[in-house]
Amino acid sequence: MSIGDLTRDPVSGVLVSEHERIHALTRIAVHAEEAGFDVFAMGEHHNPPYISSADSTLLAYIAARTSRITLSTGTTLITTNDPVKIAEDFATLQHLADGRVDLMLGRGNTPVVYPWFGYDYADSLGLTFEHYELLRRLWREENLDWSGRYRTPLQQFTSVPRPLDGVPPFVWHGSISSPEIAEQAARYADGFFINNNFAPMEHYARSVTLYRERFAAHGHGRPEDGIVGAGGGIWVRPNSQDALHEYRPYFNAHPIHARSGHSLEHEIATTGLTVGSPAQVVEKVLTFPAHFGPLRRVLFGFDYGGIPEAKIHQVIDLVGSEVLPVLRQEIAGAA
Repeated sequence: MSIGDLTRDPVSGVLVSEHERIHALTRIAVHAEEAGFDVFAMGEHHNPPYISSADSTLLAYIAARTSRITLSTGTTLITTNDPVKIAEDFATLQHLADGRVDLMLGRGNTPVVYPWFGYDYADSLGLTFEHYELLRRLWREENLDWSGRYRTPLQQFTSVPRPLDGVPPFVWHGSISSPEIAEQAARYADGFFINNNFAPMEHYARSVTLYRERFAAHGHGRPEDGIVGAGGGIWVRPNSQDALHEYRPYFNAHPIHARSGHSLEHEIATTGLTVGSPAQVVEKVLTFPAHFGPLRRVLFGFDYGGIPEAKIHQVIDLVGSEVLPVLRQEIAGAA
C-alpha cells in the first residue's frame, strides 16, 4: 500500500521530482506482483506533500503492466468526489484490469481540502452517506432518477461503462474511529478496513467489534463472517537491529509519529507497526486476529516518508520471499 507522498529523504536530503516519484509508484506496484503480493493499493490526496491525486489513472497505468495483482485504493474520497465520476472511473478500470479491481472509500482527514471541491468539512458524514447511496445505485440501476442535498439531480441517467459482467467493484469502507462508518459498512455487507497505525490496536478493535455486531444485526451472517481488513506499517531487514537502525530516522521525521511523542519501540509494542526481521513481522501479523477476529485482507505500508525507492524494492523482495509464504502457510493451517 502506498499513500503517494513526495517527501524529502531525512537521511540523504534528496527530494525526487514528481515525475520520478509517480513512475516509482508504478515500478513498486509491478515489483509487488512479481514478488507474490496479492493487492496493491494507492491512496488519493489533493494536498502537498502528496502526488497521488488521480488514483484511478495511476491504477490504470499499473493494470496495463500487471496481470494478476488486485488493484485497490486506500482511500478514494467519497466526500469530495462526484459519485458519478467514481462510478465511471472504476467501472472503466474494471474493464481495463479484467476485473482485478476493488476500492476503499474514506471521508478524508484534511478539512482544508473540502472547500477546494465546493464542500464544507462539517458536512463530511452527510456527504459520505448521500454520495455512497448514489454510487451504489449508479452501478446497479439504469435510467436513474435521483435527487439529494449535495449535488444536482439526475434524470434518466445511466452511468457508462456499466460494471464488468454487471458486478460492481467490491467496496471497503476505511475508518479510523467513526462508528457511523462501521454502521454503513455493516448495513451493506461491505468490507470494513481499519488503519491500524498511529493508535493502539485496542482503539481499532472497538470499531471492528461494532462493525461485526451490526453486520450480524443486519442479517448478513455471524459476527465472525464480517469482512474485515487491517493495515500495518512494516520495515524489514534480515535482522532486527539493522531494521531498527535504518528505520528510526524516518520514524522520527514522520509528522504523525513525531506529534505522538512516543518512541519507536512504544509504537511497535502497541500499534500495527512492525520493524524487525521477517520472523518478527510474521509473528506480529499473526496476532492481528486476536484483536480484530478473522481478517480477509492485510495491507502493508512501507512506501512513505522519503525512503529511497531502492530500499523499498529490497523490502518487497524480503517480504515476498520470507514473510508472505510463511503467513499463507500459517493461516491455511489455522483454517
